Amino acid sequence: MNTVKKHNLVVLDMAGTTVADDGLVEQAFTAAAERLGEDPATMVDHVRATMGESKITVFRHLFGGDETRAQEANLAFEAAYGELVAGGLVAPVPGAAGAIARLKEQGRTVVLTTGFARVTQDAILDALGWRDLVELTLCPADAGGRGRPYPDMVLAALLRTGAVDDVRGIAVAGDTSYDMLSGVRSGAGIVAGVLTGAHDETALKEHGATHVLASVAELPSLMAEYEA
Repeated sequence: MNTVKKHNLVVLDMAGTTVADDGLVEQAFTAAAERLGEDPATMVDHVRATMGESKITVFRHLFGGDETRAQEANLAFEAAYGELVAGGLVAPVPGAAGAIARLKEQGRTVVLTTGFARVTQDAILDALGWRDLVELTLCPADAGGRGRPYPDMVLAALLRTGAVDDVRGIAVAGDTSYDMLSGVRSGAGIVAGVLTGAHDETALKEHGATHVLASVAELPSLMAEYEA
């Protein structure tokens, strides 16, 4: 049972949660596969099922552990996604920036996490003008290399910020099953799924969501009500 009265560390996913994805991940995977002479149709189901996972891990699976091929594919993916971002195809989820501002006004530390590499994460932050929006942003490499569904990025957020002294004082929000798993495995007191991205309410709840919201814009009110 979560007995913590205040959740002062909020760990938010980016693509699909605070950043509108609109199929950009699939587009970038398709472009990467084609650049390597692969058929993207044979990969797309796995890509959809593993949304939220570290991208290099996805490619390692798709290429049967061939590290050289996986690294080539990952670089091609990051380049393709970067081109989409540079083309102005990335936008915030409506109300996301306002929600982050409200969470900070409530005295909470907000951290943004992603399964992308740092270069892509930075490109998204720059495109949105979000460099100074939060205190800390994390990618899998910042947490030892393991992305979701491992709890490492959530726990790295705790260790780096020192915002809470109990893992139950963490709130995690994301749009994928892996976001939910990483929140549950970290011991977070609130694990909120949002319906603006990859997975539906059933999948989010099956993987441990304590709450399901239409959008991250609802998170500040949920947290205030929950703590009251």
